[in-house]
Amino acid sequence: MKLCRFQKDDATRIGLAVDDAAVADLTAGGIASITELLEDANAIARVEALTDLPIIPLAEVTLLAPVEQQEIWAAGVTYLRSKTARMEESDFSASAYDLVYDAARPEIFFKSLPEKVVGPNEPVGIRADATWSVPEPELALVLNSRGQIAGCTIGNDMSSRDIEGENLLYLPQAKVYDRSCAIGPWLVLAPTEAEARAWTIGIEIIRANETVFEGETSLNNLKRSFDELAGYLCRSQTFPHGAMLLTGTGVVPPDDFTLAVNDLIRIHISGIGTLENPVAVV
Repeated sequence: MKLCRFQKDDATRIGLAVDDAAVADLTAGGIASITELLEDANAIARVEALTDLPIIPLAEVTLLAPVEQQEIWAAGVTYLRSKTARMEESDFSASAYDLVYDAARPEIFFKSLPEKVVGPNEPVGIRADATWSVPEPELALVLNSRGQIAGCTIGNDMSSRDIEGENLLYLPQAKVYDRSCAIGPWLVLAPTEAEARAWTIGIEIIRANETVFEGETSLNNLKRSFDELAGYLCRSQTFPHGAMLLTGTGVVPPDDFTLAVNDLIRIHISGIGTLENPVAVV
């Protein structure tokens, strides 16, 4: 079951994917937010019980990020490829990345406030003071206020690798800036971890109508379990509106690649859909 937020006639509404070309208007059936479904243990049955919903072609709506009041956090070094890449970008910090990959405690950091999240087709940002910028395609776990994993979506954890590589303490500047996080367009309600691990995640970067990088991996290559990552996020934390947790990247462009203005980033997860964003300087 795939949910979305969309705008039509200047109103924000909640939708259910009917097929690749249309959504059912759940707001017409009394559902005012995605959050209320994430909080409802019987959300799927509740949606399935709705009848005679208006069906709207996707061409007539603007899809929004499926984020309401949820904070966005991220986990790092959760794939072997990510560990290797981050060790290569920094001789200074290489041992830290090596150690955290095998440590009991994962790397978890704050990524974005909900109001700063970029939605589908909106520009993601590369820092004006960075020289090596890359997207990071990631599965995002969606937690409710009780810390339960209630859904998942697609995330893009934009990164300034030269800034992070210079000094590990610069991680917040490399990761947290305007337009550094894209989420969407669909939120899959209540998949099991086994179902999600059977999906693939891939990325394509297009420049001047040509593909300049593409790659794909299995989500089953994620080293840590979903519950482990969510559990560490919720230690000594409360999230009254829930939270989203990006789970790390297993697809990394080569070291000689950096994003450019007007590049188009397409991230696809086989069980969710495609998140597409152009690139701008911020």
